Amino acid sequence: MTATAIYATKIIAPQEEFTDCVMTIVDGRITYIGPRDEAHIPPGAADYVASNLTVVPGFVDVHIHGAGGRDVMEATPEALDKITATVARFGTTSMVATTVTAPVDATCRSLEGIAKYIRAQKPAAERTRFGAEILGIHLEGPFIAHARRGVHPTQSIAPPSIPVFKQLFAAADGLVKMITIAPEIPGAIDLIHAATAEGVVVGIGHTNATYEQARAAIDAGARHGVHVYNAMRPFTHRDPGVIAAILTDTDVTAEVIADNVHVAGPAMQVLLGTKGFDTVIAISDGISATGMPDGKYRLGEIEVDVSKGVARNAEGNLAGSTLTLDRAIRNLVNLGVPFADAVRMATILPARRLGVAGKKGILAVGADADIVVLTPEMRLAGVMTCGVGLS
Repeated sequence: MTATAIYATKIIAPQEEFTDCVMTIVDGRITYIGPRDEAHIPPGAADYVASNLTVVPGFVDVHIHGAGGRDVMEATPEALDKITATVARFGTTSMVATTVTAPVDATCRSLEGIAKYIRAQKPAAERTRFGAEILGIHLEGPFIAHARRGVHPTQSIAPPSIPVFKQLFAAADGLVKMITIAPEIPGAIDLIHAATAEGVVVGIGHTNATYEQARAAIDAGARHGVHVYNAMRPFTHRDPGVIAAILTDTDVTAEVIADNVHVAGPAMQVLLGTKGFDTVIAISDGISATGMPDGKYRLGEIEVDVSKGVARNAEGNLAGSTLTLDRAIRNLVNLGVPFADAVRMATILPARRLGVAGKKGILAVGADADIVVLTPEMRLAGVMTCGVGLS
């Protein structure tokens, strides 16, 4: 048995808050949160004193392509180990490995490697390695619009196809959790029905859809907006488009890349002011350059240049980000988002979207011990992944 007792000034769970309290962890799971005088501290537990610090759940990133110089599409254990260890250093304890558009055969090879890695991950009680858990796979492409492809390679973009989706789903061993689809492309609505029938969260993204086309996708089961504003038909007062459909539907969650590069502060305030704090999810859209110095990197097969932390391709288009979710929280708070709500945007809300809120994105008895400790300045002071770390 391995055990830890965290003595905290404040815990944001984030559904409730505790002060002057203790949290106990045994074999990778949380066993108690509450007053110190009522706690049973397991014999031999390691003490972690978080005086004048705030304990929050580990961050959950539903849209990330890589980190530490490695890319998800490499799909080797070495690459995925590096990615998961790197993001964990910045507080991300769970992630959805996100692909980028590539030839179907190449994508299938990557999906097979990622799926094998996911299946080999140990349960919380057996974890000895510090690193984020990969919860599943997000297919960003190939069913996107050429007009809003961003840096996705045009030659590999494909029309919506149920047979191709089934091929990808099988290669991923059923571990596809999310898929990005441009709903205006013929065949998209049928594909949305097929994907939702498999329990996949359908995201509207990389799309030139009108309002009506986006509404048709939502009516068919799409419930997520992929990096809202980016790679989308712009909003205007006579052509409100896909953005208005996402903004005005309370059942649709909306990703935001809160790096102050992809989306200007006032636009984020419009998004948050319209949808509220319960349906906006902070993502990184991080690439292999995350946690690395400026230089040349890859996003799938795309060469990317990173200068001053901003990633662009040869044409100068933004190519993902180097954002980490701890920095996203600081940026959101600086925009006026209450700290507890900013934490929820990176924890319980993405966990709910994925259907794993009972064990991820939350500090509660029985949940995995994925824990982040923050200073009053919202800087990282410690991280634990399934009971490993923090010492």
